[in-house]
Amino acid sequence: MCCRSSLALLALLFAIATPSLAEESRFERDEIDRAVDKAVLFLVGKQRADGAIVDRSHDTTMTSLAIMALASVGHLPGDPTPAGEAAAKGLAYVLADGRQDDEGYYGRHDGSRMYGHGITTLMLTEMLGMGIDPAQDQLIHDRCQAAIDLILKSQRHQKSQENQGGWRYTPTSNDADLSVSVWQLMALRSAKNDGLKVPGSAIDDAVDYLKRSYTAKLDRNGLPDAEKPAGFSYTPGQRHASFTMTAAGLLAMQVCGQYDSPLVAGASDWLMQHPPKHNDRFFHYGTYYYAQGMYQRGGEHAKEAEQQVAKVLLPRQQGDGSWLAEGGDEKRIGHVYSTSLAMLTLSVKYHYLPIYQK
Repeated sequence: MCCRSSLALLALLFAIATPSLAEESRFERDEIDRAVDKAVLFLVGKQRADGAIVDRSHDTTMTSLAIMALASVGHLPGDPTPAGEAAAKGLAYVLADGRQDDEGYYGRHDGSRMYGHGITTLMLTEMLGMGIDPAQDQLIHDRCQAAIDLILKSQRHQKSQENQGGWRYTPTSNDADLSVSVWQLMALRSAKNDGLKVPGSAIDDAVDYLKRSYTAKLDRNGLPDAEKPAGFSYTPGQRHASFTMTAAGLLAMQVCGQYDSPLVAGASDWLMQHPPKHNDRFFHYGTYYYAQGMYQRGGEHAKEAEQQVAKVLLPRQQGDGSWLAEGGDEKRIGHVYSTSLAMLTLSVKYHYLPIYQK
């Protein structure tokens, strides 16, 4: 049974016992479903003849984000629907010769650097086994392993002590930041789930980097000494937490398997006190991290995040089904970027993509 059908059955069971709760839940669910359906039509309408789904730049990366967005709401490559056909054409575009260089790098061809490389690699690891035929699945596997090897090689590139274990803009950067690093970690986690070669030492080194990005000082046992909840910063050593980086750090720690870490507890509690705001810098990818990280945390944190995400995203969907960031840094990237991330944020509850599983 598909996730939406399961949700419908659950709503029916609730209706028998508590009609008022069922009516509220059904309204919220239907509103999200309608928003998602409109967004799907928008993305399909933005596909070029060559298969790319893009409205501004970074063709490979935007197409990869759009494919993940479509898959996150149940539209897989090869499905006999317009959205499934669009996903298949988009996947063929990303897999075409020339998108990935001889070193396995996806960030050079479209100028997206390691941001784009991590996003595209994550998409391919999530699509592994979902190709239109065995030949395409093998091609996805080969492209994935080459891309993962590049991520691992980049992590091992010589860096200062505080930056070791992380990533930044290029494969040979000698520093790191949390914003770039989380995409690489998502890709590594997904690849490891697929059975690709990801050494445990890479995850351990990444955890050490994440701990250095926590805004409260840690004692010799790795425990925070702050009485109040703390978050994560853009680069190690800073003491000012931001919404986007705390959401990224929360997700990254859990991606690395640190579900019971006091840093995870602190970051999730910090986010309960600092929910997303539409004018946050890098609002769209921060909210995406927030939705997934809080879902992984579970309990009241997950419930609160689901409500906050709907509250902040649904009123800002445009008439054509798209979203566009308000801030200059994200706004310049375009509608496909913001719409894809909004869909990925809203679709956490559907659990279609493997990376959404706890």
